[in-house]
Amino acid sequence: MGVLGHIHSVESFGTLDGPGIRYVLFLQGCALRCLYCHNPDTWECGGGKQIDSDDVISDILTYRNFIQTGGVTLSGGEPLLQAQFTQEILLKCKEHHIHTALDTAGSVPLSFSAPVLDAASLILLDIKSIDDAQCIVLTGKSNKETLLTLDYCEKTKKPVWIRHVLLPGYTLDFALLEKLADYLSGFTCIELVELLPFHKMGEFKWKSMGLPYTLGDTPEPKRNELLQVRQIFESRKLNCLLKDL
Repeated sequence: MGVLGHIHSVESFGTLDGPGIRYVLFLQGCALRCLYCHNPDTWECGGGKQIDSDDVISDILTYRNFIQTGGVTLSGGEPLLQAQFTQEILLKCKEHHIHTALDTAGSVPLSFSAPVLDAASLILLDIKSIDDAQCIVLTGKSNKETLLTLDYCEKTKKPVWIRHVLLPGYTLDFALLEKLADYLSGFTCIELVELLPFHKMGEFKWKSMGLPYTLGDTPEPKRNELLQVRQIFESRKLNCLLKDL
């Protein structure tokens, strides 16, 4: 018997969460309350479906031919909240020579997360905001642990893809984006910066769960704004991917 964990759902043919075609396992539970979250149904810890890590690996192996040029991504929710379960799956995938990506906000102390980070092939690190006060407004938590996570990846030479949501009125702020780009340019572990334009595809989930959605009147970013943002990061010699363009 492996390690028991709680999952939300599985996507067996994912193309958005790491390189290639991937098996994406969405874990249940998250301590952040991002205003723009499109999966608020993953927040509750201990909810979802309880499953044994051995059963997860058995299912992954049935898709091995489809994901051989990609791999497995553990997402959420926040997979680091289930550190032992997540680490077990990552290590078992490594035994089977399967590439793994850990999609995380890095908001868990390194005393818990470091062994899990070590076990992954790639870290998809979501920096909510480079400004700590704004990060607290957006998520309810500080960005301190996230930035410490990035520091740890630099120290251990762990490949990282940064993810950053461009939210009008908040993170879609050229001064803040200049600050973020300057900060990221100092890291050698960063292979890619993924810029994700805000969208409202998860709004219906908030309403169905009876949660107040405060971004109903927030517009999606304009194309010319997105092009300006991309230029900010490319001017710092950062490899940048602007989704939806």
